[in-house]
Amino acid sequence: MSHGPSPAPDAAPGSEPARPVVCTTRPLPGGPFAGPFARLAQEVDLRPGLEALAEAEGLVCFPGDPVDAALMARAPRLRAIATVSVGYDHIELPAAAARGIVVTHTPGVLTAATAELTFALMLAAARHLLAGDRLVREGGFRGFDPELLLGLELEGACLGVVGAGRIGSAVAERALAFGMRVLYHSRRPRPALEARGCARAPSLAALLEQADVVSLHVPLTAETYHLIGARELALMRPHAILVNTARGPVVDEAALVEALARGRPAAAALDVYEREPALSPGLAALPNAVLLPHLGSATARTRRRMAELAVAGLLDALAGRPPDHAVPLPDAPSAHPSS
Repeated sequence: MSHGPSPAPDAAPGSEPARPVVCTTRPLPGGPFAGPFARLAQEVDLRPGLEALAEAEGLVCFPGDPVDAALMARAPRLRAIATVSVGYDHIELPAAAARGIVVTHTPGVLTAATAELTFALMLAAARHLLAGDRLVREGGFRGFDPELLLGLELEGACLGVVGAGRIGSAVAERALAFGMRVLYHSRRPRPALEARGCARAPSLAALLEQADVVSLHVPLTAETYHLIGARELALMRPHAILVNTARGPVVDEAALVEALARGRPAAAALDVYEREPALSPGLAALPNAVLLPHLGSATARTRRRMAELAVAGLLDALAGRPPDHAVPLPDAPSAHPSS
């Protein structure tokens, strides 16, 4: 089925239909994005940047690019917004709903990439990989030392998965392959995980008290904002590791800095931040924090597929077809993106 937009209703009889103008919130990236956006440019009048926003019927945005009511007000013709991400907390959905703007996102295709990065962070924190790398590079390695950088062995350790959607479940599956015990906390039971030997924690507190590693995989909502704060951090085991590849504001970052400075939990491994890209004061100086620049979906295959989904969703919306991955707006039945 073609994803091309339908002819503009104001096209003159016998003339070439005007192609809808589509803007982007930033200059278009290349690499894996180049092919999908080249195809988009064949279907629409693609204008990278926001200079033509007043003419735009479509908008492509990326995580961290706020699309609020003020921006939408500058685009009176806007009919569709496609975000190249699973999360959509950077888009003001009530404003989109009020203007009848369709919003699409890109769920499902970044599950494996984000689960892999979660495990990379887990291993980096558990086995002091970054500290070891620095030690060698700075000339501090003096040969085998039986007490050097002793870490947490994952086999037999308990992983607590907070949010057992797509990504959380994929992380749990990988943990089982490492010989870990898995607890999960989720809005509803996950029979497939329990059939594999995972157990559902009766509460978040119970999970935090038992887990050696806590991995966060919830969407950002009013309920999950600062889900992990000073109280929750104090419940964690002294040697535990907190991993966040979900959304930065799920963790009270200032409270985390204070807790890490006291050594409880023992470490944190973060790919997202509360006020990204800014870090809370003191976070970068902590030797027990592993910090990455939002690399969860950063594989060529995943980023290309995200771009393809965003382009397909945008073209469907502009053509008046229901997109496969439309975001539920406030006047629609409540739903959350799978994580």
